[in-house]
Amino acid sequence: MSEGCQGSSLAFGQVVIGPPGSGKTTYCLGMQEFLGRIGRKVTVVNLDPANEVVPYPCSLDISELITLPDVMENLKLGPNGGLLYCMEYLEANSDWLHQKLAASKGHYYLFDCPGQVELYTHHNALKNVFSQLAKWNFRLAAVHLVDSHYCTDPGKFISVLCTSLSTMLHVELPHVNVLSKMDLLEQYGKLAFNLDYYTEVLDLSYLVEHLASDPFFRNYRRLNEKLVEVIEDYSLVSFVPLNVQDKESMRQVMQAVDKANGYSFGDQEHRSLEALMSAAVGADFHFTSTLAVQERYVQSQDKTVEEEAMEL
Repeated sequence: MSEGCQGSSLAFGQVVIGPPGSGKTTYCLGMQEFLGRIGRKVTVVNLDPANEVVPYPCSLDISELITLPDVMENLKLGPNGGLLYCMEYLEANSDWLHQKLAASKGHYYLFDCPGQVELYTHHNALKNVFSQLAKWNFRLAAVHLVDSHYCTDPGKFISVLCTSLSTMLHVELPHVNVLSKMDLLEQYGKLAFNLDYYTEVLDLSYLVEHLASDPFFRNYRRLNEKLVEVIEDYSLVSFVPLNVQDKESMRQVMQAVDKANGYSFGDQEHRSLEALMSAAVGADFHFTSTLAVQERYVQSQDKTVEEEAMEL
């Protein structure tokens, strides 16, 4: 067993959730490689029946139990209804999951989950699977990925905050919200505020004011104010920025998740982590903090303004 679990029957891991295209599978690949390099034995579990080709070594694949194409063909369901059925089928066959997981006892687990938002906001099948894992002594944290491009659109960002809050309340697991694809942030457009405003979810009244400057959203100001009040009243949502290609960024996410699920590693893993991070200082060491991401974004915007001025 890993050093953090010696003398205990506990198993630790992450359930990686989020909307389609948020980077869940890429995150699982990157996190598996990162944890493997510091000596953590990792098992990746694919729970997405629509994910037919996975880029990581997959120790357990739901396709052995059920696949979305088969469900759609045999039951004449669409992709959304088919995914719900697949998760209900997994819940009904949890003994299969238990038996498969027993083969990798003592490992750290990454569960790559489907991208259908309904599964995490009001449908109970996947939530019940997570609860069953907890009964089997799994200590899990939910890693909720959100594409960082939503930060460039205040209306969409409020929607993301509502979805994240709803997911946190429904899934009922220790939760880490992650803004993914930070390396692409400068390509998405101009931010209305500094990046830490979005990661820390600061005073959202400024966001409502910014929305009110748009003629379309002006008519919905009262609604946006009420949505923002709900988010701020719970005071639960914040984000960790992630560039999956950067070691320091991955370390920050790993530490946030380890804190959430209670994983504690031993001296050997700590030494491996220190060696990995010291070796990372170099040309590929770009995003060392939220501030560094913001600085790169601002530099990109300034360069664009200068180029436009020269063209004029």
